[in-house]
Amino acid sequence: MFRLSLSTPCFFSSILCLPQKPCNAFYAMRNHTASFSSSSSSWYSNKLLFRQLFEKESSTYTYLLADVAHPDKPALLIDPVDRTVDRDLTLVKELGLKLIYAMNTHVHADHVTGTGLIKTKVPGVKSIISKASKSKADVLIEAGDKIHFGDLFLEVRVTPGHTLGCVTYVTGDAPDQPQPRMAFTGDALLIRGCGRTDFQGGSSQQLYQSVHSQIFTLPKETLLYPAHDYKGFTVSTVGEEMLYNPRLTKDEEEFKSIMANLNLPYPKMIDIAVPANMVCGLQDPSAKPDKALSK
Repeated sequence: MFRLSLSTPCFFSSILCLPQKPCNAFYAMRNHTASFSSSSSSWYSNKLLFRQLFEKESSTYTYLLADVAHPDKPALLIDPVDRTVDRDLTLVKELGLKLIYAMNTHVHADHVTGTGLIKTKVPGVKSIISKASKSKADVLIEAGDKIHFGDLFLEVRVTPGHTLGCVTYVTGDAPDQPQPRMAFTGDALLIRGCGRTDFQGGSSQQLYQSVHSQIFTLPKETLLYPAHDYKGFTVSTVGEEMLYNPRLTKDEEEFKSIMANLNLPYPKMIDIAVPANMVCGLQDPSAKPDKALSK
């Protein structure tokens, strides 16, 4: 498995365009944060630094996590976008972090990943994607792998259905890990929605089963961070989506019917993005990908 380092979050700088009526998770987080008298950057613990960043053209969220309690302050980026790599790397430098991983939740169809560009600008950074995606990366992950950064880690849960290779990254389940837990769901589960299932090996049945078995089984207070939002939401919880998600609260047959009748347009970036993202930032085509370091 991997070793990475997470740490103290500067959370509220990550909250971007809150909706006119913020979701319940925001109020819960605000109250939780108020218990820390030092500063908002102390949210969760004195280890985890967390930022939520936004790319407006594709409405993509990129997430920066780092272990600032570790001497090296190792950091990772989840779902970076090529257009905003310079912004992300400037932030990493300003915060004094050492970026070691650039990770994708799946092969995106709506933007080109920033992992390849990051690897050209920051030597030593490794790219990560699921083995099931059949794309190239320095490290190919599978169910149960753990990505360690410093004293913290992310657990890999496979959540196919939007694409064959979708995964969800979940913060660790241990006393020394951030609480409440955080799940980075990619396009599998969106806030009050989910990713489409009509291309890239998608399956509405598989997506329904993935969300219910791998995400909705997490503690209800688990914070959910999707790869996209189009309505101004930034975060939800497992409990909220189990109650209010208009698609995934239905039974499986009704969900499949909903997904079959969305009649969505052909993704305008898919013919550019998918071929580019299938190489996922692996700069040396002859290099053999690593296996995750442990289970």
